[in-house]
Amino acid sequence: MKHLGSNAWPHYAIFRVLRARFCSSEATRKSYAPTEDSLYRRISRAGNPRASIAAVLDQWIDEGKEVKQDELRVFIKELRKYLRFRHALQISEWMSYQRNHVLSTSDIAVRLDLVSRVHGLEPAEKYFDSIPETMRVFQVFRKSRATMQKMKKFTLISSLSYNVMLNLYARLGKYEKLDVLTQEMEEMGISWDKVTYNIILNAHATTADVEEMEKLLMKMEADALISVNWSTYVVVANGFLKSGLKEKALTMLKRAEQRTYGISRRLAYENILTLYAACGVKDEVYRLWELYKNIGKLVNSGYLSMLSSLVKLDDIDGAERLLVEWESGTTVFDIRIPNLMIRAYCQKGLLEKAVAYLKRLTESGKELDALPLDCVATGYFINGQIVKAVETMKEAFLARRPGWKPNQNTLAACVKYMKGQGEEEGAEEILKSLKEEGYISSILAL
Repeated sequence: MKHLGSNAWPHYAIFRVLRARFCSSEATRKSYAPTEDSLYRRISRAGNPRASIAAVLDQWIDEGKEVKQDELRVFIKELRKYLRFRHALQISEWMSYQRNHVLSTSDIAVRLDLVSRVHGLEPAEKYFDSIPETMRVFQVFRKSRATMQKMKKFTLISSLSYNVMLNLYARLGKYEKLDVLTQEMEEMGISWDKVTYNIILNAHATTADVEEMEKLLMKMEADALISVNWSTYVVVANGFLKSGLKEKALTMLKRAEQRTYGISRRLAYENILTLYAACGVKDEVYRLWELYKNIGKLVNSGYLSMLSSLVKLDDIDGAERLLVEWESGTTVFDIRIPNLMIRAYCQKGLLEKAVAYLKRLTESGKELDALPLDCVATGYFINGQIVKAVETMKEAFLARRPGWKPNQNTLAACVKYMKGQGEEEGAEEILKSLKEEGYISSILAL
């Protein structure tokens, strides 16, 4: 098996739709293959967030080489994919400020999203308000010269940029601002599209506002211009679960199943079976897994969804059988799957099984990250085996990757033990490195 890195999935259904809307040009649909000394290669090598991408672009121009706007859009898409939002924003700014490229509505929406991610809410609001009138208004209704005065105005940016702001407010939990923005959309004659509906619906589900959620769902189902698909019912099912309404949640999941088709079926089943697990209905989880396996070649995301579902159901035997099936398959090695299994073992008090699996992975040459090692170190600590906890935590420190957050209690205990054993310098070095790299918020006072 080859290695496959981890991947976060927050607000995924909404994000996928927004991403598809932002990246609509033909150029962005193609994967970009960098050539020798290409502009993309130079940009990709500038990995330091403080590096100036504008300087790289200016240097390319100074060398007498051409920069195409569609090419820049591809670069922005690739940088966003690898979470290099600051560099993506620099290219977006360079497009408009340095070379006076004509920005499309998608360019503006992407810029707005990048500003929010790099600089936060207030700068995003300022950018949203600064969009020039010439880009906001476009006359689209004209019957004849005699009726030119009756032309209706629509915002050219339409719901694209509004959806970015709505999603930003929802992500930050500023739900009171959603009403203000949707009211503005209404006043400007901007109709809600499917993304708008789903953002507001998700906000109602997150806050467990069941009454408003149900009313909005009925409105969506009655809107002939809106195609309600499986992801909408999944959002509503989540809302019902938050409110403890299990039977209503199950009804929504059945509706979601009925709306699965085509290439989206795999993703739909992965989401739906995890919610069946949250409802505690094991039979439905296994039933849907059998349907999932009939779609085609099994992929890691499916195994990950099913494994997490079985762990949630405390079906460790089933999880172990699934793990054997995954290991004997043809999928690439995905560290998230053994990480999940080891964490489950540790959480269930099955430390010996966690250690044995970790040893088997190491002996087979698999490259591990810090997460499973941190889990095992915590298991050792809870069981009073501090020496083994320290050694394992040291391994976790060496295997750390961006995003890892060590168990604070275990780390504190290990550092304290190291200092007591005369390893003061080593303990301080670990703490200093973890703080500088953002793994811990402050140096522990020990």
